[in-house]
Formats: sequence, structure tokens, C-alpha cells
Amino acid sequence: MTIPRPALKRMATLVRVLARLAGNPQYQAVVAPLVPPPARLDPGHAAVMMGYDFHLSPDGPRLIEVNTNAGGILPAWLAGHPGAPVPEPLQKRLRATFAAEMQAHSRGVLRKPRRIAIIDETPPQQFLYPEMQLFAELFQAWGVAAAVVDPAELTASADGVHLGGERIDLVYNRHCDFYLETSPLAGLLAAYQAGTVCLTPNPFSYALLADKRRMVQWRDDQLLAACGLGEAERELLGECVPESRLLTAADREQLWRERDEWVFKPVDRFGSRGVLVGEKMTRGRFEQLEAPTTLVQRLVPPALTEVSGYGPMKTDIRLYAYRERVLGVTARLYRGQVTNLRTAGGGFAAVRIG
Repeated sequence: MTIPRPALKRMATLVRVLARLAGNPQYQAVVAPLVPPPARLDPGHAAVMMGYDFHLSPDGPRLIEVNTNAGGILPAWLAGHPGAPVPEPLQKRLRATFAAEMQAHSRGVLRKPRRIAIIDETPPQQFLYPEMQLFAELFQAWGVAAAVVDPAELTASADGVHLGGERIDLVYNRHCDFYLETSPLAGLLAAYQAGTVCLTPNPFSYALLADKRRMVQWRDDQLLAACGLGEAERELLGECVPESRLLTAADREQLWRERDEWVFKPVDRFGSRGVLVGEKMTRGRFEQLEAPTTLVQRLVPPALTEVSGYGPMKTDIRLYAYRERVLGVTARLYRGQVTNLRTAGGGFAAVRIG
């Protein structure tokens, strides 16, 4: 599909504004009481492969959500260039982010990781397992030992993280237990808190940018002004972030009457899992929504892309970023209520800038 250049520029500007906001001490102080203890620890580095997901509306791009373990950048490039290797410039851009993380974590002692573990829950069962393998090959070509593993394969404690007896310098976290709250990640949590491993992405970055509840703060003009955002930056957030609030702050009866105008998102699940479009929801399902963990967001219908042989498909745009720098952009094509990666003719797709 083709993205208008002005829309891409606006999305990239929003990414930079949010990255700067995440580094603001006053904003961090506001977020800290709202998140679990592991997410209050600043590890001294950022998060690789941030993903910012947009819908393109007639009035411009609208930010739907942010992810800290965003996948798809390599499959999307390969989809647009079948049979071609991942180009060296893209490889260099990606490697540079991992090098920067390692340098920040080690305070300059290590120029790049010596060993990387790419983790997810039962990786071979994940849809994007082939991409994780591509990342491992990318690291190996860099002279860095790398493996894709389940956290259970690691030996982890406050003393560090090891795989097969070898110390792991950096863990590339594709796991969706974002706050490291489950028992399989207890050892990794201990290592993260002790500073004996570079974990990226990490709970601190997730809390500041990818926890869906932050979208409520991004609509708070007074808070944003207190955090030092200028008028133009606040206006950009006000226009690009759809109206969002927790269900606890809503009049449920009025919301039910207006349900066609809203999307309901569980804040404790990732991606599109559990997301409900109001017009498709039954009264019984509506009553089951847990108010403290449901984000209510103004519906922004996705644009449509004509796919040869498959017809029109709904389209999301994802920008990949490291800190304030955009690394790449992809489209996700799908049918149904929310994004999925299994629609025939859909999935990640390359984009053109028009």
C-alpha cells in the first residue's frame, strides 16, 4: 500500500514526542505509582523494536496502540522483496540499536553484546518464530552468539543469566509477560533488578509507553504541559491519540447506548487479543467487562487496501522505532474485527511512500 508522505511525517513526529515524554522525570513520577514495582526501576537504557500502530483516517493518522516487542519488520521487508536477503543497511540499523543498549547498560564497557538470548514462550509455536530465527542469524553474522529460547531454558538469578553454561549479556525480550510477573520469568526478573543482564524491551519502557492505560495520560493537556510539552506537541497528541479512558471513569449505560462509537481493549493483554468493537458486542459480554482493566477508546475505522486476488482488506500502519529514531514502517492487512496475521492474502506487507 501507499502512505502519503505528510501522514508518515506526522506519525514520525508523534513517535519523537512520545519518546521525549517517556524520558521526562515528571512524567515518570506520575506513572510510577500506577505500575508494578519492577516497572519503576529505570535500567539506564531504552527498548529496542518499539512499535507504534496507526489507522489512517480521513483526518490523518490516529495512534491505536504502542508495543514494546513489536514484530514484523523483517517479514514485511521480505514480503516486498521475495527471495532477496535482508539488506545490509537495514541490518546495520537494527544492530546499532542493540549495540546502543549494550553500551548504555554496561556504561561503555561493552561495545556490543557477546551473547544474546531471544526469548518468548515456546518460540516454535509463535507465528513470528521465523522472524526470531532471522534476528538470530543477523546477530550471528555480526559475530555475536545468539539463540531463540524459552525462558525455561535459561539459568537466571540475581547473579546473571546463562544458557548452556555461557553468560548472556543481552536478552531480546519477545515475551508478552511485560511486567515479568509469572514464575517462569522470576529468575530473569531477579537478574534485571540486579542489573546483571541487559533486558530489552523491559518493564520500565513498557510502563511508560506501551501500557494501554498511558493513552489516558496522553489526552491530559494539563499533565502534558506540566511535563514540558509545548502547545504544538500537545495539540499533536490531542489530534492523533483517540479519546481514551478507563471503563471505571465512564457512565456504563451511556456507553452501552453509544457502543458503536467505541472499542473496548483489555489493558492486561497484548496486541489485539480480547479487543472488542462495540457494534459487534452483546449486552451480556458488555456486562462482563472488568472496569479497572478495560480501556474504552473512540473507534477509528481502519483504511482499506485493495489486495490483488483477495479484494479490500483493513489496514494498520506500524512504525518501528528506537528512542526518537524511526527504523522502518510496515502495513498489516487483515479482515475481521481486529488485526490478525492469519487472514488469507493478509499479514505484514511492505509500503510505499507517496
